[in-house]
Amino acid sequence: MPRAAVESTLLAAVAYDASNQILELEFRDRASYQYFGVPAEIHDALLRAPSKGQYFNRVIRGKFRYASRQHNRADNLNAMDQKASLS
Repeated sequence: MPRAAVESTLLAAVAYDASNQILELEFRDRASYQYFGVPAEIHDALLRAPSKGQYFNRVIRGKFRYASRQHNRADNLNAMDQKASLS
């Protein structure tokens, strides 16, 4: 699931799996959650929202089943390697 960085004080990145309707949100505190049964329209509207945090709180939070996604150490190291190579 490819991630897109977003401009937000709450969210850091958004990913969406359209075939399974899974929305994955990475928050600024590095916590990641997958939200299940999220229609593509909600994902699209989140990306277009002027305030992604307000949209999340109004439309997504508490409305969909979710699970925490644990980042493993390899994911974190890969991300750091990619950032370093861009510098």
